[in-house]
Amino acid sequence: MIKSGFVTLLSLLMCLNISAKEYHVAKNGSDQYSGTREKPFLTIQAAANMAMAGDVVTVHKGVYRERVDPKNSGLNDLQRIIYRAAEGEKVVIKGSEIIQDWEKIDKSVWKAVVPNSLFGDYNPYTVLVEGDWFNPEGTAHHTGEVYINGSSLFEQNSMEGVKSPKEYARAVDISASIYTWYAVVDAEYTTLWANFQEFNPNREVVEINVREACFYPGRTGVNYITVRGFEMSQAATQWAAPTAEQIGLIGTHWSRGWIIENNIVSNSKSVGIALGKDRTTGQNVWMNNPQKDGATHYNEVIFRALEAGWSKEKIGSHMVRNNEIFSCGQAGVVGSLGAVFSKVYNNHIYDIYTKRTYSGAEMAGIKIHGSIDMLIENNRIHNAFIGIWLDWMAQGTRVTRNILYDNSHHDFFSEVNHGPYLVDNNLFLTREGLSIQDASEGGAFVHNLFAGKTKSFNVPNRVTPYHHPHSTGVVCLRNIRGGDNRFFNNIFIRTMDFADERVTDRAGQNISIGYGLNGYDQSEYESITDGNLFYNGAKPYKNEVNYLEIPGFEPTIEIEEGVDGVFLILNFDSSPDKLKTELVDTRRLGSTIVSEAIFESFDSTPYLINRDYFGNSRDETHPGTGPFETLEVGKSRIKIW
Repeated sequence: MIKSGFVTLLSLLMCLNISAKEYHVAKNGSDQYSGTREKPFLTIQAAANMAMAGDVVTVHKGVYRERVDPKNSGLNDLQRIIYRAAEGEKVVIKGSEIIQDWEKIDKSVWKAVVPNSLFGDYNPYTVLVEGDWFNPEGTAHHTGEVYINGSSLFEQNSMEGVKSPKEYARAVDISASIYTWYAVVDAEYTTLWANFQEFNPNREVVEINVREACFYPGRTGVNYITVRGFEMSQAATQWAAPTAEQIGLIGTHWSRGWIIENNIVSNSKSVGIALGKDRTTGQNVWMNNPQKDGATHYNEVIFRALEAGWSKEKIGSHMVRNNEIFSCGQAGVVGSLGAVFSKVYNNHIYDIYTKRTYSGAEMAGIKIHGSIDMLIENNRIHNAFIGIWLDWMAQGTRVTRNILYDNSHHDFFSEVNHGPYLVDNNLFLTREGLSIQDASEGGAFVHNLFAGKTKSFNVPNRVTPYHHPHSTGVVCLRNIRGGDNRFFNNIFIRTMDFADERVTDRAGQNISIGYGLNGYDQSEYESITDGNLFYNGAKPYKNEVNYLEIPGFEPTIEIEEGVDGVFLILNFDSSPDKLKTELVDTRRLGSTIVSEAIFESFDSTPYLINRDYFGNSRDETHPGTGPFETLEVGKSRIKIW
């Protein structure tokens, strides 16, 4: 009977494989063709209209200016719909169009007139960037952009701002802020004026945003899609609030089981990759009803999502891996509720929110609301304002082996989470900002290197959910008292002159900022700390017994970027070897106070942190302090990426 069932299953899989098709797309094709290698389609969308579960869409070299709206779902991991760039070929999908025939009107200012028919039913020069937790800072921002040779210009709200641009001091690249544009739209035409400074636009490549996304399904529930090997750029994406449909340059739109891998994603007005929620559970509900606070609105969104079937069986379980993501106005990877049970790893994310002409609460390299049972591993994130931001419901999540540096605000932000979540073997190397901003409880920080400050505070005026283990099901809601953290075998270094700060703000939040762990002394819940090393004035937690404090020595930590990789230049003393340390496992981590859950893997197996940043085995009786199992005394150069 068992043998008969196996043969039946094998026969079924063979039949499915035989029936699967490969569609080809090429620049010499036609959408009237059949999509074979000899008769390829001209557009990716033509193939997307045909592809069914098990099919492959292979796209050949060229630039495809279209939005791909996959119409059909895969069925499971064995019967996906795969969209892939042909092996060894450069395939580019763009949400923009080239604009030529610019007319010079004044010095370095040029004008172009574009018929509105170019935009179809979405003209990004009439669509304002707006949404919950977005602050326009007193000026209008449109989802449109103007690019010259791949770099976007700064939008202005008047001709004066184009003719006589002033440097914008908040921008990361201040010198770039004098390259400006302005648009006016009437019934028939969109007129663009741009100050290209020293460039003649008719001799360069000038493009403008036309489409809202590059690869995004128009409906929810388009499951088991793979997108592999493309360059995708220049989309007029809207602000992706957690209380709205989150449309990325590429996005999953409230679906399950996507794999987004080996792509280059850049120049999104707002978000590069979106793993976010749908529209029906709420669309900028706070902006449309400001009489209720945003936290209450979001809690209502969560319960509407649960009523609509938000669960592991229907939503999430995506993989975002091996992508390069840069030049996005809001975030590299974002997800509200839709990223549950997903893995985000081996991505290089940089140059996020660099213009800074507006403000808000959603800007980061990776910004996730509802990171239940997520893995965020081995990502390199820099110049991203905030590196990794886990906001609400980080439970069962593991953040491990990531490199974060030159993030002007902070490297890691845990906001209003009750835990348990694990942060281990990371390099938090931003000096001028914060290594950690912690407005949560129930976290475990193990074998990390912290070169920046720690900011911790309670949040008495917001209540947020905690869940049944490994589930979206809500147990209850509770405010954040602060503390209940574990800090084992970490290295803290005071790298800049800074006097510790202790303040209570108008919301009743008790805020502490300093190097090390003494800011947690005032948290309501006690934390557990052991085996930590504090350099150059970084301070231990009040109840820590087994620690080492080296006030007179600052180890050298420098990042060296080159064509052959990223290197960490270090100069340590012998202190890391002098601490008494133990391996960290589920038993030592215990359970959290509020969620009453244990620290364990996604499959409910116990944690055992017996590998370092590189995957090397740790000494079972005396594991090394920090992310590296061994640290040379004196100067060393270590390749970390």
